[in-house]
Amino acid sequence: MTDTLKPGQKHPTPTRGFGDRVFYETLLRQNPKSEMAQEWCVAFGVLSKDEAGKLYKIVLKRKGKAAPSSSSSSTKKVKKERKLVKEEADDVGMDVGGSEGMGAVTM
Repeated sequence: MTDTLKPGQKHPTPTRGFGDRVFYETLLRQNPKSEMAQEWCVAFGVLSKDEAGKLYKIVLKRKGKAAPSSSSSSTKKVKKERKLVKEEADDVGMDVGGSEGMGAVTM
């Protein structure tokens, strides 16, 4: 499947009758500057390879990302540091005591 992916394509290309595809292709035709339509059409590979390449560069530029280069050795993965938040236990007054336990029968 990776052989047939177009620039920026992340998902399999839906069929021509798929409702989302009809909507976004029509939107892109009517309003070529629609960011929403550009991103969807690129991500789902519904455009020709040339059109997809041009729009993919526009989408990346808008998002502030550089276009991927052909050499993968220059790409570095950045690990995100996770901040752990210490949760403090609060007493909410739901103590079980005496005969108030689960399944207790009162008569």
